[in-house]
Amino acid sequence: MIASPFSWLGKAGVLGMNRRNAEYIMRWNPRSRYPLVDDKIITKELAARHEIPTPPLIHVIRHHGEVKGFGENLAGHKEFAVKPARGSGGEGIVLIKDVSDKGYIKQNGDILTEDDIFYHISSILSGIYSLGALEDRAIIEELIHPAPVFAAVTYRGVPDIRIIVYRGIPAMAMVRLPTRASDGKANLHQGAIGAGLDICAGVLLKAVHRNEVVTHHPDTGNPVTGIAVPYWEKIMTMAARAFDMTGLGYLGVDMVMDERRGPLLLELNARPGIQIQLANGIGLRNRLDKIDTAPEYVFITPEGRVRWAREVFCGDS
Repeated sequence: MIASPFSWLGKAGVLGMNRRNAEYIMRWNPRSRYPLVDDKIITKELAARHEIPTPPLIHVIRHHGEVKGFGENLAGHKEFAVKPARGSGGEGIVLIKDVSDKGYIKQNGDILTEDDIFYHISSILSGIYSLGALEDRAIIEELIHPAPVFAAVTYRGVPDIRIIVYRGIPAMAMVRLPTRASDGKANLHQGAIGAGLDICAGVLLKAVHRNEVVTHHPDTGNPVTGIAVPYWEKIMTMAARAFDMTGLGYLGVDMVMDERRGPLLLELNARPGIQIQLANGIGLRNRLDKIDTAPEYVFITPEGRVRWAREVFCGDS
């Protein structure tokens, strides 16, 4: 079941951190546009104007004096997510699945008292989880109910889809699957599975867990590969439109599959990591080079960019 994923790393086509920073992030991502993706509130407002759906916003807490009004502003909501507006890497996110006389019940069953959640929100406002440790805002969103497509290969939590978009063209994709080791979070550094996706068909091809290739989920025992992602063309087009929305030429687009609403834009990242290459078992640099040689007409519309990617990268694994 387990094999080393590193045998292919010496081959041409693997994108390293230095080259990613110098040739793609610094060249294609104007610093003036970083706030569009670093602040989830701004991203939501921008996405709404471009008719890209995101998890519905319930409330925003901007000042410490507003923390004690938390319960009143959530009247009628027994499940929700608390997030820092400028957080990264999933830090500071608390998912509440129910509210009882005992307190706020997290998805893992732990209970937070009112004082606990007030303290957490105050920590968010103080900037403990924010980029640059600057003062932040706390956003309250409706809780995602994951579509059942990944249920057999998910340990609690919410799996998400990461797509690297270069010059508006989806270049590489993966699904991040929560595990017991990651405490139900879709975070590769904390132990989630990264499963590479076929750009052409949206099917899971390969999977990596803690730098080891795996074929089955370590907690559920179910096979990871072969799962087809529904709404794949819509997901790809949403990712491509994120370029038109932000003007960032090298972008990580994170989406979730909600049971009722379908694909939702979760967040954008102007500095996406390169672990996606491990998950796919193929280097990213060759695909970026192909995009640079694409005919000019390809770049005109999001639909055209998606169509080109699905044709050129089909079977490229």
